[in-house]
Amino acid sequence: MTCGILLVTHPGVGTSLLEVATRLLRHLPLKTDAFEVPFDADLDVLLPLASAALRRVDSGQGVLILTDLYGASPSNLAGQLARLGTPVRRVSALSLPMLLRVMNYPEQGLDQLPATAAAGTRNGAIVDDA
Repeated sequence: MTCGILLVTHPGVGTSLLEVATRLLRHLPLKTDAFEVPFDADLDVLLPLASAALRRVDSGQGVLILTDLYGASPSNLAGQLARLGTPVRRVSALSLPMLLRVMNYPEQGLDQLPATAAAGTRNGAIVDDA
């Protein structure tokens, strides 16, 4: 059993990253979905829908929630999801390198994957002075 992955992002970010990751890897080894939060969203209204998305990716081992911007509405909604009872860990600064890194370590559990995700973003940021 592996944990699920839920991208909670601003509009267009999560689905686009999933599309690219699927194209590059051909198959995502972890159950993954994107939940995009409209700019003018009422988080209380969205919480039941986001909770349903969380349940869809949870196979009983918990869910790693990846958000695009800490402190923004998607991140705040992820915080609300974390208090609903499903084991959840959250990591912000979602990027394609982060998502690909997570997908390359599907055997890791919810305790290890957050550090792997963060390393993906850190190691994926390259300053090329050429």
